[in-house]
Amino acid sequence: MDDLDDVLQSVGPRLRSARQERGETLAQLSASTGISVSTLSRLESGQRKPTLELLLLLARAHQVQLDELIDAPVTGDPRVHLRPFKRHGTTFIPLSRRPGGVQAYKQILPPHWPGYEPGPSDQKVHEGYEWLYVLSGRMRLLLGEHDVILTQGEVAEFDTRTPHAFSNPGPEPAEVLALFGPQGERMHVRARPAAR
Repeated sequence: MDDLDDVLQSVGPRLRSARQERGETLAQLSASTGISVSTLSRLESGQRKPTLELLLLLARAHQVQLDELIDAPVTGDPRVHLRPFKRHGTTFIPLSRRPGGVQAYKQILPPHWPGYEPGPSDQKVHEGYEWLYVLSGRMRLLLGEHDVILTQGEVAEFDTRTPHAFSNPGPEPAEVLALFGPQGERMHVRARPAAR
């Protein structure tokens, strides 16, 4: 029971730290979560024990795993077991589990996917920002007026409100690391070390 009390006592400072790292006030966090300012203040000061419902809302608002807020003792297998899924004939392997924010995937495009050469009318638009790194094979990227072939080691990044379409023109599968920010979060790519 002492372990449980210690875990619960550490939640308040973790909540405060997560909020301050994001530069949010209690009023701003209240507006985004629907939790009253007084409840948030009591949670952060340790005067109120957190419920699972409140913790889930706050984890989503701070874009962190629930474990980061409660620092629960490690139990069981620490490995992340992610389940691949298929969409539009390609395989996606999730590489991150963080709710909201930037999501990472390994995407496998079968040879000659999707079975025809996409044209301008096949380009789609949606909210977000995407960053692609070709691990192996080749990927054709139609991006507005641009039509480029990305090969192993090449990177592309773009706002997904720009019309775009992908294909694999090659005879072997193309493997791509894809980072996608549904709210338009940008990835930061640095070509050389920062000056000291």
